[in-house]
Amino acid sequence: MFTEQGPTVRELAVQALSSIEHGYDLLAPKFDHTPYRTPDRVLDAVRDEVRRLGPFDTGLDVCCGTGAGVGVLRRLCRERVVGVDFSAGMLAEARAAFPPEGERPAEEDPAAGAPAGEGPAVDWVRADARSLPFAPAFDLALSLGAFGHFLPAERFGLFAEVHGSLRPGGQFVFPIGAPPPVGSRAYWSLLGFDAAMRVRNALWRPKFVMYYRTFRLGDVLEDLTRAGFAVRLRPLAELGRRPDGSPRARLVVATRE
Repeated sequence: MFTEQGPTVRELAVQALSSIEHGYDLLAPKFDHTPYRTPDRVLDAVRDEVRRLGPFDTGLDVCCGTGAGVGVLRRLCRERVVGVDFSAGMLAEARAAFPPEGERPAEEDPAAGAPAGEGPAVDWVRADARSLPFAPAFDLALSLGAFGHFLPAERFGLFAEVHGSLRPGGQFVFPIGAPPPVGSRAYWSLLGFDAAMRVRNALWRPKFVMYYRTFRLGDVLEDLTRAGFAVRLRPLAELGRRPDGSPRARLVVATRE
């Protein structure tokens, strides 16, 4: 993380003591040079698996950040892609990465494999995902790496907002990793991070909600079902398997009935 391109320790400390929105506004210019950006191998695995579910005309990236998910959707959707986030700073970086067609150099089209000018239109909307400003207009909704910013009590409402933004038959997809083995280094790292975040939020305002261990698969599936989705899981085979043969990550596919 502490590279020439990434944030300094001081910058991370200032961000950690800010609100979620302001923290990401501060981090936005260097966000893609941190481990917080979804790795390309995960983006590729999600894209390849979701392509089997298509075709799609319109796509929505929920909590789009700097636009990594929009890049995936541009390779899956034929007409229009929308990125929504509540951080003005993150949206500014996303717009710079995906400029309007007339401003994009022909050799730098983000929809890899598509000639410049032939990809779907891209729009950006600043809004809170807990109150999405969309009618049922999308065939596909995607979210990557954002769910830790929502408390468990907010999850059903978030899913209901996505449900209301999809057309009947539309699909909401996101990857979810298998929990690390109890006692492993990853297990203690996540436990320690969440514990430190709870102490920080008990002592400091404004709160910065970011927890790694509150997004449990069973609870997630229950909330999706309550929100009106039919849910199935698909293994993300490209990301490998655990020693017991189970996938390291799955794609959650929630369909609006």
